[in-house]
Amino acid sequence: MTSAPQRRRLSSRARKLVLVVHVISSVALVGSSAGVLIIALSAAAADETVAAHALYTSMRTAVFALAVPLSFIALGSGIALGLGTKWGVLRHGWVTAKLVLLVVIILTGALVVRPSMDHVIAATAAPAPAAKPDLGSSEWEPVVAAASNIVLAAAAVVLAIFKPGGRLRRRATLPA
Repeated sequence: MTSAPQRRRLSSRARKLVLVVHVISSVALVGSSAGVLIIALSAAAADETVAAHALYTSMRTAVFALAVPLSFIALGSGIALGLGTKWGVLRHGWVTAKLVLLVVIILTGALVVRPSMDHVIAATAAPAPAAKPDLGSSEWEPVVAAASNIVLAAAAVVLAIFKPGGRLRRRATLPA
């Protein structure tokens, strides 16, 4: 009778290194989301087109220079930890929930923040009167998305600390 193949685990040093990368990128993602939230609120409150355009352009830079790379680093390091440790990627509910939360953060950026930013940057780029044009809900979508990302990331932190729930599935054991 052959036993099930053993998964390769990360060495203690490698696990700690990947964990440090994961924690730093996750915390930095929260910070960059907070920065994007502040810039988005400032841009929404701006009265002048030039000021709003500068803030929206800065917000785009913060999102694509910080938030996007950090979210993918957190995702990759989280998957590496799941594959290289006892927790697994889809074995425990809290790990799976963290994965889903991070994917939602990434999708929010791709499906909400980017189109909203493209619209508000284009609307404020054209020569216009000093007063900012009415941008409708587009100027508030990045605010809501950034605030949501902070809540989702905070929920992931809570899950990582408390590790609620049990295993999602049990391995079948063969009778001896």
